[in-house]
Amino acid sequence: MAVIETAERLLPPGLRTRLAPLTRKLESILTDDDETARAQRRALIAFVIRVFSAAIAFVSQIVLARLMGEFEYGIFAFVWVLVVLAGNLSCLGFHTSVIRFLHQHKARDEVATVRGLNLAVRLVALISASTVAGLGFLFLHAYGHTVEAYYLVPVSLAFFTIPMIALGDVLDGTARSNGWTVTALSPTYLIRPTLILVFMLAALWFGADHTAVTAMQAALAATYVTTLSQLLRLTLRLRRLYGPGPMQFEMGAWFRYSLPLFLVDGIGFLLTNADVVVVGLYLPPDQVGIYYAAAKTIVLVQFVYFSIKAAAGPRFSAIMAEEDMTALAAFAGQTARWSFWPSLAVGLMALASGELLLSLFGSAFTAGYWLMAILFCGILAKSMVGPGEVLLSMAGRQKLCVLLYGVTLLASIGLNIALIPRFGLTGAAMATASAMMIEAILLHIAVRRTLGIVLFAFADPTPSAPSKAS
Repeated sequence: MAVIETAERLLPPGLRTRLAPLTRKLESILTDDDETARAQRRALIAFVIRVFSAAIAFVSQIVLARLMGEFEYGIFAFVWVLVVLAGNLSCLGFHTSVIRFLHQHKARDEVATVRGLNLAVRLVALISASTVAGLGFLFLHAYGHTVEAYYLVPVSLAFFTIPMIALGDVLDGTARSNGWTVTALSPTYLIRPTLILVFMLAALWFGADHTAVTAMQAALAATYVTTLSQLLRLTLRLRRLYGPGPMQFEMGAWFRYSLPLFLVDGIGFLLTNADVVVVGLYLPPDQVGIYYAAAKTIVLVQFVYFSIKAAAGPRFSAIMAEEDMTALAAFAGQTARWSFWPSLAVGLMALASGELLLSLFGSAFTAGYWLMAILFCGILAKSMVGPGEVLLSMAGRQKLCVLLYGVTLLASIGLNIALIPRFGLTGAAMATASAMMIEAILLHIAVRRTLGIVLFAFADPTPSAPSKAS
């Protein structure tokens, strides 16, 4: 609070008066102890982390592109997207379901079941991801001759990385379920990208080649260091909170809830990355590099949405447990507004400096400017409804989310396949933006029909037909 007071004193009187409502709001967020204020603090912390994460990722991608050139950078970008995608899917939905089940078991004072849950999510992620990696190696052994030679070694390194990506994701969910936002987000969004760049520069210092293989080796090392450090830290913290003791497992119930979430999150993650994957399948690596640079630049806007999503899940879950639909509607409306206005501001700033930002990657990358503008339209449409999929999932409508995301994914893939061969990178951006608009419309309709909440940044979210959450 001393920082805010000092900043106010340094401002001119006129500006201080104009900013007074904002500073009062910030003060209430930082000092109040009600649940909404806590959720706002978590969102603010997540937002700050994502700001720094976006800066680190942006700088690291510029350096990597400069070091490798668009061809090798395109190889690395394509393979890294596949790694993160496979790792996330390998969690089988447990990185999200752990949030709901932890609150549920804590409310029932089932400490032994909480201990079992914390262990189970890790084992599921590791076993599933290791299976995926093993199948990948079998595929390369049998059909490696069908893969372009420049992809073989990077993809092989990717398979060794997948288990640690999956474990890191469930550790993220475990930390978020306990309200530990910094512990949850900093390893993935701050530490890992920093280490990838540091390890890459160190490898080049010792004479390694400026290739995607070196970049993937750096990524593999950074992922293992980050995830294992987070595992140790979180294990000690959970032990202090819940203590040692017996464990109970409810694997049947956990899987029944998690698998639909696996489809929801998996389809959502595929939607986020399908464009890069399809571009990589249709176009050469240098085109992948240009598209990835444009997407990475405009993704500066999306960290707003992901910050709100990270903070909203636990709060949605807690309100569901209280069965207060009026409070749920009010908080849902807040998340939509929290998502839209900052996204609009950040997006306009990104577009205003878009060509300059892309030129930092290299002169060839400025061809991606109009891709940024197209993608921003889709991002803004999605931000208008906020984390609607989180709201539906926490309300027990995860099967409906599966249906909605299935339709959206099919539309995305169909649009990409139809538009990329004809319009190239512009077609990929158009397909992705259109898919995000379809997703936003479907989520808005679904929330309104099932929960009676008009989830829209410009609407009154009061439930039209309040009912108990199920």
